Amino acid sequence: MMVRRATGRLVVVLLVLLAGAVPVAGGPPDAPRKVSVEGGGSYTAVNSAALKAMLAKKDFLFVNVHIPYEGEIEPTDRFIPFDTIAARLDTLGARKDARVVLYCISGRMSTIAARTLVGLGYTDVWNLEGGMRAWEGAGYPLARRQR
Repeated sequence: MMVRRATGRLVVVLLVLLAGAVPVAGGPPDAPRKVSVEGGGSYTAVNSAALKAMLAKKDFLFVNVHIPYEGEIEPTDRFIPFDTIAARLDTLGARKDARVVLYCISGRMSTIAARTLVGLGYTDVWNLEGGMRAWEGAGYPLARRQR
């Protein structure tokens, strides 16, 4: 009798824990999510798996903002240091509503660049969460070239 009661309690506890682990709203945990920027606007945070799917039908400008060069995700379109992106807007094209996807090695520099672009009026900025480390950790290749 005691074993049944303990087993029943264990099942209830496990169900409660599992229910708390499932996101209530916002879609699956790997879905892109909006990140608000101080001063208004937002960028979209994307994980490696979602970016891999996006690259299969690439329709965006793909920018590596990491300095110094430590590798790249193919097919990168531009290499713009995160701390000079505001001065290099001409390399992003004229349309501030065009999708721009940023990445760096860890996500720190690309987050700074994403916030900068949103602050300058760009409306479709995406950022790879965890950067090239997360990309490689998910089993995707990095290209390393002499630069």
